[in-house]
Amino acid sequence: MLTVLQIGDKVRETRKRKLLTQEQLADKAGVGVNTIIRIERKQVEPQGRTIRKLAAALGVAPSDLLED
Repeated sequence: MLTVLQIGDKVRETRKRKLLTQEQLADKAGVGVNTIIRIERKQVEPQGRTIRKLAAALGVAPSDLLED
């Protein structure tokens, strides 16, 4: 399992590669924008359900956000 730091970086990198803002990702994933901000700032580790929602919104497999 990746550390909180790596998960936050993976979410940010993937979001930027898909040309999405934090707000757009939050809307697509059905989570609050503050959740995205806190994950990307490495303040929280997302739960499995949130990782699955983010992955679906980004069009990637959940494992893509977890792999090193």
